[in-house]
Amino acid sequence: MKDIKRYYSLPAEPKDIYNAITNKKMLEIWTGEDAVMEPVAGTEFSLWGGSITGLNLEFEENRKMVQQWFFGEQDEPSIVTIILHPDKKGTSVELRHTNIPDEAYGNISEGWDEDYFRALRELFI
Repeated sequence: MKDIKRYYSLPAEPKDIYNAITNKKMLEIWTGEDAVMEPVAGTEFSLWGGSITGLNLEFEENRKMVQQWFFGEQDEPSIVTIILHPDKKGTSVELRHTNIPDEAYGNISEGWDEDYFRALRELFI
């Protein structure tokens, strides 16, 4: 199992980033795929037409989202935490993703950079 901790700078306010990652319609706009999302702890979510699925664990409006991503049978849950920090250029996003299966690490790592945060940045440019 591997972990990722990264920071991304996005040219938008935390409330706009939060809306983009927790609102079903906004997720579908910037991912270009079907999404299932309700920003309520205990609800299931799905991104990229079902390529990523899991359980929403925690939300702090305009500040934080915590999810469990499903990778099949795992002893330890794979947890994604996204924390939004306001800064002079918009928002500094702190990403922590724990317990990523070794065989999925490369794809997940690239996916965060290319599919998730690059597409999210393009939404606000």
